[in-house]
Amino acid sequence: MPRLSVNIDHIATLRQARRGVEPDPVAAAVLAELAGADGIIVHLREDRRHIQDRDLRVLREVVQTKLNLEMAATEEMRRIALDVKPEFVTLVPEKREELTTEGGLDVAGRMDVLREYIAPIVKAGIFVSFFIDPDENQIAASKKAGAQWVEIHTGTYANTKNEADREREYVKIAEAAQLAASLGLRVGAGHGLNYRNVALIADLPEIEELNIGHSIISRASLVGMERAVREMAALIHI
Repeated sequence: MPRLSVNIDHIATLRQARRGVEPDPVAAAVLAELAGADGIIVHLREDRRHIQDRDLRVLREVVQTKLNLEMAATEEMRRIALDVKPEFVTLVPEKREELTTEGGLDVAGRMDVLREYIAPIVKAGIFVSFFIDPDENQIAASKKAGAQWVEIHTGTYANTKNEADREREYVKIAEAAQLAASLGLRVGAGHGLNYRNVALIADLPEIEELNIGHSIISRASLVGMERAVREMAALIHI
């Protein structure tokens, strides 16, 4: 039965639309935890389009479960991670023009660079995860680079338009999770998961954690944060 971590980036997206002070992502994190979330995720982007540095620092003081910092593999972000010390760091690819993260990190193409990059983070006692596509080369490279976790990108699965494509993408995720676990990596999954498609992924025995943001925040705008989190938790804890 996987744990649920909630990404609260889009609470900050709504706030930044007016450059104001509400809604407060820290308040959203508190409500998510009260509703049963097992962790809180934020992506501190280089362009600071939603989560701000102050949000991250206040969250570090407030979050009672665990804090997962998604970030690009830059020197600035590593300095911030080592200063703030979240429980988790998840390295993701990042392009300024993208609306959201598009695809997984190319660990296989940057294995030596990433091994060197994460070494101080691991030494500081912070778990490191790579956000990767369900690809055996990326999984093997993640292990060699020294990550303790991988987060399997489920976006292609989530965006399929028919049952045959969905089944094919599901099999890729299932096989990737099995391979990662067999190599001693701990396994999470996320991107595009929602109340309609999450059950199959939640049933995969190797997946320990589901990382979900946009769908929960979207529902929260209509029914409230606590109810939205509880409804998702109920689906993945069956």
